[in-house]
Amino acid sequence: MVYTYIRRNIWIEVNIMELRRRLIELIKRKKKPEFLRHLWWKFAKFRNNLRWVRPKGKDNKMRLKLKGYPPVVSVGYRTPNIIRGLHPTALKPVVVHNVDELKKYNPHEVIVYVGRTVGLRKRLEIVKKAQELGFKVANEVIA
Repeated sequence: MVYTYIRRNIWIEVNIMELRRRLIELIKRKKKPEFLRHLWWKFAKFRNNLRWVRPKGKDNKMRLKLKGYPPVVSVGYRTPNIIRGLHPTALKPVVVHNVDELKKYNPHEVIVYVGRTVGLRKRLEIVKKAQELGFKVANEVIA
C-alpha cells in the first residue's frame, strides 16, 4: 500500500510495507538489553530464576539508575507503534480456523496461522486454499 501526504508543500509517497521492513531491520540491529533483577549476579537463588523484578528498595542503586548498574525497564525500549505486533516479514499475524475466514483478508497484508484446535484434515484444506489465494502460512503442516 502506498500513501501520499503533503508536508511543507511537497507530496511524499510512503510505501508502508517497505517502511515496516526497514524499521524491523533497524530494531534488530539496535540491541535491547536483557532485563534482569537487581543482584542476580550475587545470589544463586536469583541465577536459577532469571526474570525481571522491579527494584523497589529505598537506596537501590539500580532503581536510581546509577552508572555501572544494569538497565531498568522503561518506555524508551518499546517497539515503535507502526511495527508493534507484526511478524518479522512485516505482515500482520492472523489466526484462521476455517477456509471461509481466509476470504476476509488481503494476502499482501497478513500472514496466516492455522488455529491450534484445527485437526489435520481441515488444516491441510486451509493450507492448500491459503497457498492458492497467495497467503503466507506461518505454521504449515509437514505431511
